[in-house]
Amino acid sequence: MPTALVIGASRGLGRELAKSLRTRGFEVFATIRLENIAAAELPSDIKIIPNIDLAQEDAGAKLVKGLGSQKLDLVLVNAGILKAETFDAPNFADEVEMYKVVSIAPVFIAHHLVKANLFASPSKFILITSEGGSITLRTREEGGGMYGHHGSKAAANMAGKLLAHDLYDKGVIVTMIHPGFMKTDMTKGVGFDKFYESGGAVTPEIAAATTLDFVETLTLEQTGTFWAPRGPRDVGEAERVLGKNLPTPLPLPW
Repeated sequence: MPTALVIGASRGLGRELAKSLRTRGFEVFATIRLENIAAAELPSDIKIIPNIDLAQEDAGAKLVKGLGSQKLDLVLVNAGILKAETFDAPNFADEVEMYKVVSIAPVFIAHHLVKANLFASPSKFILITSEGGSITLRTREEGGGMYGHHGSKAAANMAGKLLAHDLYDKGVIVTMIHPGFMKTDMTKGVGFDKFYESGGAVTPEIAAATTLDFVETLTLEQTGTFWAPRGPRDVGEAERVLGKNLPTPLPLPW
């Protein structure tokens, strides 16, 4: 039975990824920041590793301890944080937290997993990032702001690209994925719910299914690449920047 690890599974996309992987025949480990495991509302046959906070330097070491000697065929780094900002009101602490969780932590997680020899070979290390991290897709029409969110996602894409080189000889495929525009507490919390209808937002359950369908197809030749498995339909500036008749899945520009 293949084994998967979902990092950041207490709600939203992470919870649905963990549940879907279990139904697909994986043994699933899932991390949450919570101490109360029951609060994650995950099925009882998913092995939960609590108290994993990616904003803390010890997250990788604690994660390895929670896994024991279990080899991993698939790791999905889903944990994230989204806080709204404008140029008139940037927030230093919020930006630091977003960079820690989204773009710094994945490097240390990969480091600790490699040092503990917990990657199977071949295996996959997937970073759930966002089309918001594409510099090419940020247009004048879309405007500015959201510095911490977009910047940390762009940094995560670069971290993933570099990890793809470092992990290549170990047979670990590293890929960055924009799972889609989703109806979650996170997006609602910053007012994005007003764009749900116009932006074609989907539930985390649907996004999890399309993400995992795509992940199953990945090969080592695709390591270090950035994708939207759902295609251009919920990438706001895709047609304006990249043109019409775009494919699904869609390779995204940096």
